[in-house]
Amino acid sequence: MPATELYRDHGEKPDGSEYEMVAWQVPVSDDFPEGLKYSFQYTSTEGETLLRFDNAPHHDVGRHHRHTPDGDIEALEFTGLSELVDDFRTEVDELYERRTD
Repeated sequence: MPATELYRDHGEKPDGSEYEMVAWQVPVSDDFPEGLKYSFQYTSTEGETLLRFDNAPHHDVGRHHRHTPDGDIEALEFTGLSELVDDFRTEVDELYERRTD
């Protein structure tokens, strides 16, 4: 079964920073036991990663994780795609507010 896009969203904040969120249904495997692959990214106008959520299987902190602006990688609690979308949007909004105050 090929990957099927489940969710996609893209937007730009007034300062030119952008976010993109993509999630795919993939075959259940050791790498993707939920049958879900996702990458949510928020970048500055210069292209720097401000925040990223993904479930790439090669990090020691766990399958579901976030990349911070400082370059840290931290575990995420995954309870479902809808909650993940909400959490990412909330963090993007908070980061934007801090950056533009």
